Amino acid sequence: MGGDTIAADAAGNLASPVRTRDPERKGRILAATADLVARRGFHAVSMAEIGAAAGITGSGIYRHFDSKSAVLVALFDRVIDDLLRNEHEILESTPDLDDALDLLIAGQVEFVVSDREVAQVYYREINNLPEEDRRSLRRKQRRYLEEWVHLVTELRVDLSDNDARTVVHAAIGAIQSPLFHNTGLDEDRLRVLLADAARAILGR
Repeated sequence: MGGDTIAADAAGNLASPVRTRDPERKGRILAATADLVARRGFHAVSMAEIGAAAGITGSGIYRHFDSKSAVLVALFDRVIDDLLRNEHEILESTPDLDDALDLLIAGQVEFVVSDREVAQVYYREINNLPEEDRRSLRRKQRRYLEEWVHLVTELRVDLSDNDARTVVHAAIGAIQSPLFHNTGLDEDRLRVLLADAARAILGR
């Protein structure tokens, strides 16, 4: 964990403390926020509690974020940016359209299964963000979905654009359905069933 270090000058005298930054601190703050907000809700969690869970003081969070809402925005931005980056890499490196769709499905399944807390917080708490931040996140979300729609229309020439958009929303909704109830399944089995359900909805 970052803190103050003491340096000596050439004469051997102690110099003033030099503050060093812990490069992983920001990540710990985001992880602590996801955990606490998933369990208790955004309004019930204080900055002091987030700081304690991250191993710092609540006031220390303000070196990285302006407010509790800003922490939530950063958490959601990281999620959407990771999904967009993964999507871009898949579409750029996978010439076979069916293979590309399988990889997109797998990426969304992994987000739901492995990052369940973050996904739950996103869907429950996005309306607690300032309007401008909500609009920005919604724009990114639409960009992510539009690439799915474009790919599905290439694979399913029998579908109109509106048809493709509808089945894409249905497929992603099926993948995300375990966020709202406990399936009782182990993660590997859940991955298989969610991917199969999405493929079935998409007609693949």
